[in-house]
Amino acid sequence: MHFKNTLLASAALAVAALMSSCSTSIPGGGGLAAYHSYDLPTKLPNNPSNVRVKVSLSKQRAYVMEGSEMLLAMPVSVGAPGSATPSGSFRIFNKVQKKRANTHGYAYSGNQIKQTYLSKRPPGWSFKGTPMPYWCEFKPNYGFHTGWIKHHPCTHGCIRMHENLAPKFYRLVSVGTPVTIAYSQPEDSTVSVPLPPDSGPLPDYPGSMYVGDGYFTRHKSPSYQ
Repeated sequence: MHFKNTLLASAALAVAALMSSCSTSIPGGGGLAAYHSYDLPTKLPNNPSNVRVKVSLSKQRAYVMEGSEMLLAMPVSVGAPGSATPSGSFRIFNKVQKKRANTHGYAYSGNQIKQTYLSKRPPGWSFKGTPMPYWCEFKPNYGFHTGWIKHHPCTHGCIRMHENLAPKFYRLVSVGTPVTIAYSQPEDSTVSVPLPPDSGPLPDYPGSMYVGDGYFTRHKSPSYQ
């Protein structure tokens, strides 16, 4: 599944509360607090039409560049073995800030929420697709989007971005921005990219965050150099 690959059996909120939840106050601390505070410097381009994106699959990094100038270098999570992120040359052709998946997400009934596929939704339950904020599609059904960042390949082929960096990436790129994805990139050996805590051991957000609109605003206010 898309986020933490866990089944959320229940949540202590009524459906009405779930649907309107915008809370960003999440219990945790230590690693989770460090994860929330993670951010990286980002420059705005002088000419957006000259922006290009390079992705290194081996290093799990994305480089957003304007000519030879680095605008944003960030860690990403790429496809796991068996569901690899496609390599090659592409262009971003679709951007949706509040994208939801069509086939997988969260079924809910009363105070219960379950992470599941639409085809496996319990009879009579409502369904909301997995939120995939700041969606930037570069190949049909493959895109950059907000998601938990792990230190190993873990996605179904999409490229996950940290919640605080996804809105920055979304602003930097446009429909038509070139994207080159390869096993390695020249910048791998010259650019240092600090990592956030590995999200694997961290607690997931409650189901209400995903069924409601909370995950679409679960990030710091973007700032630029």
